[in-house]
Amino acid sequence: MMHQKSRDEALAMATEMLELIESETLTVEQKKKIVADSVENFTNHVTKAILTHRKSVSTDFSVVEWEDEGAVFRDTMGDEYVDCLGGYGVYLLGHRHPNVVRAVEAQLKRYALHSQEMVDPLRGYLSKLVAAITPGDLQHSYLVNCGTEANEMALKLARLATGKKYFISMERGFHGKTMGSLSASGKSTFREPYSPLVPGFQHVPYGDADAVDQAIRMLIATGETVAGVIVEPIQGEGGVNIPPDDFLPRLREICDKYECLLIVDEVQTGMGRTGTMFGVDHWNVVPDIMTLGKAFGGGVMPIAAMVAKKKWWGKMEENPFLLGSSTFGGNPLCCAGAIAGIKTILEDNIPQMAKEKGDYIMQRLDEIRQQYPEVLVAVRGKGLLIGMEFANNSLGYTLAKMLFVKKILVGGTINNATVIRIEPPAVISYQQVDYVLACIEEGIAQLAKELKIAR
Repeated sequence: MMHQKSRDEALAMATEMLELIESETLTVEQKKKIVADSVENFTNHVTKAILTHRKSVSTDFSVVEWEDEGAVFRDTMGDEYVDCLGGYGVYLLGHRHPNVVRAVEAQLKRYALHSQEMVDPLRGYLSKLVAAITPGDLQHSYLVNCGTEANEMALKLARLATGKKYFISMERGFHGKTMGSLSASGKSTFREPYSPLVPGFQHVPYGDADAVDQAIRMLIATGETVAGVIVEPIQGEGGVNIPPDDFLPRLREICDKYECLLIVDEVQTGMGRTGTMFGVDHWNVVPDIMTLGKAFGGGVMPIAAMVAKKKWWGKMEENPFLLGSSTFGGNPLCCAGAIAGIKTILEDNIPQMAKEKGDYIMQRLDEIRQQYPEVLVAVRGKGLLIGMEFANNSLGYTLAKMLFVKKILVGGTINNATVIRIEPPAVISYQQVDYVLACIEEGIAQLAKELKIAR
């Protein structure tokens, strides 16, 4: 007879877990237990591969994050790590920025989630604020929980608003892993297991406006219709790829010419990460639809948004739930966090901070590249979205592990460590930056030495 899971066992488990969560301090035994539990739980109840696939720490299961603040996180044993991964762009304001935490705590004392039926004011306040900070005449927001969901909404709205079908998307582009967003993404590793994907996506090389124009022209010539072009201002997951300066302005012209929508995915580049409030601001382009996520929640709350021009919103006025009806999208806690995050970004001029610190890091990294070109072949980025490209995957992977030993977390491009991303919070101190750069230089010098010996 199959073992029935006991209510008492589950209750005892939940009680024990909450004791750990609610403890202000932990005993040494408790700390060790959390580490052991984490490995066992990921192995048996999450996905064991997560333990072994992480680039920086795949050889060390003893590091379990437990606390964070500013530009650092601490493990259960109290060891402090400088965060140069930044949650792949989430922690622009650092970990648990007090302004954001204060707003969320204040809202939590009032009410946490919305009724689903009554009008919830925070969703309206945040949407108005988003309209005030985004470029041009972007006006209406649809609030969701994460970036891929925002991109799903963008693709749906483009088809709904235009009545057209096809999308042009980019090679090496990344828009998320739900079926629509994945169909727009341009990486075979993620796409192949789920074929056939949503039909109506044609991929072209990133940065090639002529290829976009030709793809649309050929689709129309063969009887198809094109709803939109979806693009990242700077490709993050694809390897921190920066397009030619005429690329986004030409995409705007092409979309206008063929009467299709320009959808710009600012999930990683938005909110000041690249040294301007939004990635498109580097090229003074106003998209028809913009998606936001990651840093949008102030580094505390999970929230994302699709923002669109009023002229494309008509079908939504006929039936506001036609596009979607996210249960938790735009909930009061997340909206409070996002509003506080935006206020902090504006008040502290976070885009300027990201630009200055990014320029400082890029200059030093380029000096290291010139010294060790056989290891570090390129450095590129804008603001605090920086990519270090290595001669091969093994060198990048090894450096990430070397840095982790020095208590620094960096980010490889998913499934490929040839490009290592540096995405620290804008609040990182120059003292922390100098430590990171010294460790990078030391690691690359060691790799260069080992290469020469091997040859």
